[in-house]
Amino acid sequence: MTGKQIAIIGGGPAGLMAAEVLSLSGHAVTVYDAMPTFGRKLLLAGKSGLNITHSEDYQRFATRFGAASARLRPALDAFTPDDVRAWASGLGTETFVGTSGRVFPNVMKASPLLRSWLGRLEAQGVRLLTRHRWTGFAGDNLAFETPNGPTTIRSNATLLALGGASWPRLGSDGSWIALLRERGVDIHDLQPANCGFDVDWSDVFKSRFAGAPLKSVTTTSDAGTFPGEFVVSGHGIEGSLVYAHATALRDRLARQGKASLLVDLAPGRSTERLAKDLARQDAKASLSTRLRKGAGVEGVKAALVRELGPQSILNDPGQLARLIKALPVPVVRPRPIAEAISSAGGIGLDGVDDRFMLKALPGLFAAGEMLDWEAPTGGYLLTACFATGRAAAEGIDGWLRTNG
Repeated sequence: MTGKQIAIIGGGPAGLMAAEVLSLSGHAVTVYDAMPTFGRKLLLAGKSGLNITHSEDYQRFATRFGAASARLRPALDAFTPDDVRAWASGLGTETFVGTSGRVFPNVMKASPLLRSWLGRLEAQGVRLLTRHRWTGFAGDNLAFETPNGPTTIRSNATLLALGGASWPRLGSDGSWIALLRERGVDIHDLQPANCGFDVDWSDVFKSRFAGAPLKSVTTTSDAGTFPGEFVVSGHGIEGSLVYAHATALRDRLARQGKASLLVDLAPGRSTERLAKDLARQDAKASLSTRLRKGAGVEGVKAALVRELGPQSILNDPGQLARLIKALPVPVVRPRPIAEAISSAGGIGLDGVDDRFMLKALPGLFAAGEMLDWEAPTGGYLLTACFATGRAAAEGIDGWLRTNG
């Protein structure tokens, strides 16, 4: 041991990865978490299949982090998706590539991986303390609320890995923001990412189609064009295909006060063919019949045309065809951050040095979703949490050796 005491606050993927690296470097590491158990969000993600990383070409993978991609690149280069799979294998969790390119454990669940990981950390001498909620600073010490009352601890270096503010019941509630802002840390307001959106559906539409899946469609926004499916909900739209457009829709709403997701309800047919097929239909037939026979559009798809299409164009085959190929679904606002899969915003990357240390507070480091970056679902989020946790750990080790 070096005798250096390191406190890691937050027992999710970034914090635990940092603990692994630092304990192997000979430091005395303690991980503090406010919840009764570690990795609660990781376990929730694993209930439907833990998407641990993605198999796409790494050069493409490394661009998936928006404006933060260049800044995160060194950390990702040092712990690539292939490294994630090798690391998981070392914990007894073999992985496979799904049809979408996403990578999952063979057992799909997160719990075997987490159990093995925590066991290895304890064997490496890491202290794992639950029910320790960080409440701020007490002079040069860290203050915690514990089952035995308030306490303070002193560390030679501290890593914050407290997450953003999505799924706060699992521990990431954003309460750290005020604690750091009062110390002069630049923090960008947290926003929902990978989230659903509210749409002002009519009561009739909601009562009939809430929960209906919209399958085999193509969607377009400023983010690009993607095929897949999503779900109509009582409040708006949800699902992985919507999440792929979440950043673009959220940012356009912020800039212009309005935004729409364009939906192609018949991606297998051209506009010209649809117009011809619709023109052959009996003009006296109902809209539902003309859509079903002329365009293969029925059910919730037909209901969306009726709900969102201007009445004045529904009897014109050409205009109706264009509407089917690019139906604008106007979104009103993102769903609350508490419902989002992840969050954007956080500690501004300009306020963090290359070691992931806060420039305003030397000796205090940050990793994971606390930092201002975002990524789509598909294993990108988890890989970047692992990678920034490792990079911050190496930054702590280097800083201690030169400032020890």
